[in-house]
Amino acid sequence: MTDALQYLTGFGGYFESEAVPGALPKGRNSPQRPAFGLYAEQLSGSAFTAPRHENRRSWLYRLRPTADHRPFERYAGAKLFAPGTVEEPLAPNRLRWDPPADLPQGCDFVDGIVTMLANRDPVDLEGVAVHLYRADKSMERRLFVNADGELLILPQSGELRIFTEFGRIDVAPGSVALIPRGVRFRVDVANDSGGGARGYIAENHGLPFRLPDLGPIGANGLASARDFEAPVAAFEDRDEPTEVVQKYLGSLWTTMLDHSPLDVIAWHGNYVPCRYDLARFNTIGTVSFDHPDPSIFTVLTSPSDVPGRANADFVIFPPRWMVAEDTFRPPWFHRNVMSEAMGLIRGAYDAKAEGFAPGGLSLHNLMSGHGPDVASWKGASEADLKPHKIDGTLAFMVESCWPFRPTRFALDRAQSDYDLAWANFPKATLP
Repeated sequence: MTDALQYLTGFGGYFESEAVPGALPKGRNSPQRPAFGLYAEQLSGSAFTAPRHENRRSWLYRLRPTADHRPFERYAGAKLFAPGTVEEPLAPNRLRWDPPADLPQGCDFVDGIVTMLANRDPVDLEGVAVHLYRADKSMERRLFVNADGELLILPQSGELRIFTEFGRIDVAPGSVALIPRGVRFRVDVANDSGGGARGYIAENHGLPFRLPDLGPIGANGLASARDFEAPVAAFEDRDEPTEVVQKYLGSLWTTMLDHSPLDVIAWHGNYVPCRYDLARFNTIGTVSFDHPDPSIFTVLTSPSDVPGRANADFVIFPPRWMVAEDTFRPPWFHRNVMSEAMGLIRGAYDAKAEGFAPGGLSLHNLMSGHGPDVASWKGASEADLKPHKIDGTLAFMVESCWPFRPTRFALDRAQSDYDLAWANFPKATLP
């Protein structure tokens, strides 16, 4: 892999990059004789006839075609990755998890993935799953590719170095990496990660993530396309045994190649991996009273067939100023037709006084009443209102119109007393 680490900027834009001058054809996608004897290969992330503004595809010019592989066989590792969810009836209880202390140890990124929540069969091309990962070592002579959906990787501790067919992406806590469906990649644990890396993964089986429409917000606000970074072309020319682990229809499969498939010399298109620094999110809020819905914190969205009802939303709660008057500032009590899985990257979440730690997770499925706990409600109700900055925190939410089901691993490790967070609220006193 070449050492140069550079980035192109823009989300959903059309890019081109070549690691060897002259490798990228001009004026045509698939010439009869690509330069240097390279193979032209198209990677499509949408139907061929999708509308132009939704059509996603890239052309790759590589040393060997990806069609050159032997039959896949079932993969015996990563037993907690996509094991299926519980089949018994699921109680409408709110659930919360401490950071699991028994995530797989001594594993690389793939074998260290543990599925916590999921809500549709990947064959439906809808739904989303939420995973945790722990990576104690780098992936050596092996790669991963997900045919079921795209992966939004959110480091919580430790930096990851992701080598993709398109080039290299370095991602640290506070940033996210988005790997499109079908893109092969390898994850190394950076040398300065302090003994390993942990984090979250949102696996989107539906329409690819995109920036949400801004509506009355106007042209500016939330995440800007210019702040998303795509890697420049870089490649490996290695003739050595390399394992490819693939997720397909909810199961893991493996095959061996006699070379590294990260051999793309040049590429052009709009179906590319990227990273985004969450600190660049332009938070929108109120300067009068109350506060807008949490949809104003949406970074990326995957639409469903129903307008305004997302298959998956990726939402963050970053540092921000609160300046509204005569209002309750944390999220109020609410019930929702959407289902919310929330994680915490760092700091404390403003609607919970305790019990929600960085690396943990919570689930509030559709129509489950939730909101601040007693201590947070009391503190916010009695606060002397003045401009206040919520600082030192970064929480996120993966919201979906489909209810989540936990895996057995998750259900067996849920906090037993989470419902008590809403116990002992005083009864209102009428005149």
